[in-house]
Amino acid sequence: MESFGFHDGNIYDLLENRYYNVRQDVNHNLQMHSSLVRRLSLEKVMEGHQGCVNAVAWNSKGSLLISGSDDTRLNIWSYYSRTLLHSIETGHSANIFCTKFVPETSDELVASGAGDAEVRLFNLSRLSGRGPDDNVIAPSALYQCHTRRVKKLAVEVGNPNVVWSASEDGTLRQHDFREGTSCPPAGSSHQECRNVLLDLRSGAKRSLSDPPKQVLALKSFDISSTRPHLLLVGGSDAFARLYDRRMLPPLTSCRKRTSPPPCVNYFCPMHLSDRGRQSLHLTHVTFSPNGEEVLLSYSGEHVYLMDVNNGRSAMQYTPGDVSKLMSFSPILNGVELQPPVSNVFTSHFPRKNNVAATREKCRKLIQIAEKCLEEATNYFYGIEACSEVLDGYVHDVGPMLKQECLCLRAALLLQRKWKNDAHMAVRDCYNARRIDNSSFQALYYMSEALSQLGKHKEALEFALAAQILSPSNSKAVDRVDNVKRDLAAVEAEKNKANDGLPRSESRGGRVLSLSDILYRSEANSDASQDGPRSEREDSDYDEEVELDFETSISGDEGRDVESNILHGSLNVRFHRRGDSGRESVGANGICGSPSSSSQNDRIPYLPEVAIDMKQRYVGHCNVGTDIKQASFLGQKGEFVASGSDDGRWFIWEKRTGRLIKMLLGDDAVVNCVQCHPFDSVVATSGIDNTIKIWTPTAPVPSIVAGGAERPETADVLVTMENNQRKLSRNREAILPLEIFERFRMHEFSEGTFHPFECTQS
Repeated sequence: MESFGFHDGNIYDLLENRYYNVRQDVNHNLQMHSSLVRRLSLEKVMEGHQGCVNAVAWNSKGSLLISGSDDTRLNIWSYYSRTLLHSIETGHSANIFCTKFVPETSDELVASGAGDAEVRLFNLSRLSGRGPDDNVIAPSALYQCHTRRVKKLAVEVGNPNVVWSASEDGTLRQHDFREGTSCPPAGSSHQECRNVLLDLRSGAKRSLSDPPKQVLALKSFDISSTRPHLLLVGGSDAFARLYDRRMLPPLTSCRKRTSPPPCVNYFCPMHLSDRGRQSLHLTHVTFSPNGEEVLLSYSGEHVYLMDVNNGRSAMQYTPGDVSKLMSFSPILNGVELQPPVSNVFTSHFPRKNNVAATREKCRKLIQIAEKCLEEATNYFYGIEACSEVLDGYVHDVGPMLKQECLCLRAALLLQRKWKNDAHMAVRDCYNARRIDNSSFQALYYMSEALSQLGKHKEALEFALAAQILSPSNSKAVDRVDNVKRDLAAVEAEKNKANDGLPRSESRGGRVLSLSDILYRSEANSDASQDGPRSEREDSDYDEEVELDFETSISGDEGRDVESNILHGSLNVRFHRRGDSGRESVGANGICGSPSSSSQNDRIPYLPEVAIDMKQRYVGHCNVGTDIKQASFLGQKGEFVASGSDDGRWFIWEKRTGRLIKMLLGDDAVVNCVQCHPFDSVVATSGIDNTIKIWTPTAPVPSIVAGGAERPETADVLVTMENNQRKLSRNREAILPLEIFERFRMHEFSEGTFHPFECTQS
């Protein structure tokens, strides 16, 4: 990892380059340069909250930081003095999940959204002359039209009049201060506010080929800073959606549900597009600073980068392309399923004049990867060496070296066996075959990858093709024998299941455990004991459960220091599918119902297309919370950062996916990572009651913390492998062991519903 340098070189080279490239903005390049990122260390721990800090945001000038917490307070911090200026008692009755400065208001207006389904607006000028303790002010605006938790707020650059809110009730609402500063609570007989910009209460999809049916509980939302008419939303399924505000219908009322409007693009990694798992969902979506890319963070999954524009390097696929990628074809002449790596990042890497020296460096990197594979150790470093060649120097290497590197990376991925590594190996083998269709290595490793994915019939086709190319190769013979043995075992297991219990057992006679109702096992996502997946997943459970925690926020009472256990209460409520609490009540007893689908069911659904990933970022763990962010760092967005369930936060090089920094940021979970608008400064927060400020002050650059923060002693690989083991287990196994142990279970409270942001909803 440390043996080969970064593409952006060192700061001295960057400064010297000013004389040759006068258009270069050195401030932009210096803000988040690898030399600075690798020196990040903890500078300041800011105390002032009494609960988990779920949201942090900078103002446009970078002079102020605002934070929202479980304690239902908004804190305003000075960037320059790193001190608390104001702590506002918001009046929210549940955890604050999101907060923003409203632009072009001299930083006097701030907005908050919370688990009580309310959006509140506050005028900070009313705090003028007051101290941090004199903080009670009435909200300037109060919007109560959502029916479930408000998870994200967004503002538009240059617009001081509007705030947008995304909620788990499936609606995205537009609150214009000029039209009114309040709206009645949802379900009121006189509620007539027409502020629904996006109605996705029938918008969730099981897979790319399925029509939208269920409520898409919105978890995240962003507005492009360069093209503010573009909206990006993510929620309780695998697909982020891009909308053009100019193409949306007029604002509507919640009284009538409407069909989800067509989106400009779906974003989803191809290997996640047909899973159909109910637990798979997004926790954060965001635009890059230039608006050309989007970043998606998944629960129980990794972070993915995708292109916004179709024309250049973004790659669209259909449901049929997913199976085509894994099917054997003697001649590859179909639609290319992954763009050539050279097209992914086209013009940002410095081109080397000495091609021979560059190729020699690539050859050394490949030798490092080969050594990792031969010694069966450090697969991670071998993969990163290959990625350095493929994503960094592919302009200067020939097709055969590229093909060799793709096959080598596939082999390393198959040995490492982190989550979805087999899917990444399939991509590499496919692209290697596009260069050389008769490549034995590409056929062999494709067969092995498909076997790991349980695609034994397809694996046999590739294994036989490899054996034909090299009949005397013992590896090819063994591969064919192994695949045939796997196929026989699957058939035997299938026959055994058919001879077992009668299939007449009805669903009504089956007793569902709490785990059955909460989360469906990943292992049964392809087939279930109740019949084919399509039959079971198109229907609904008779009852659903929502599980939430409420943490104590009374100072030291909320934490057991010796046992490191948080105190809290567990609340469980059951409701019928289609019921949604306050959402089900209106003027005539009903707030709104989906438009009749009987007519739509007779119209064949045309599967849509989606945009595939162009980079993946691995090493962290995102399972325990549904507000975990993934963010671009710097004005150029050249680095990607994410919090993690192990209390750390990770930074990767955007282009190559290479991990360059890992820092310990919380005693439990890091949720929020926000880069300063102009300086090399990052603010993080999570389960702790504090906000941490990170600056490049470590005396020595390293992949772990240094300087003011005590050096990290745990091995980087051990940390990442532990996180991958958590990801590879389904949530049914993780939550009871990892999350439940952190809370002391008290008696169930009745009546009120208190959500806790640190669990999935």
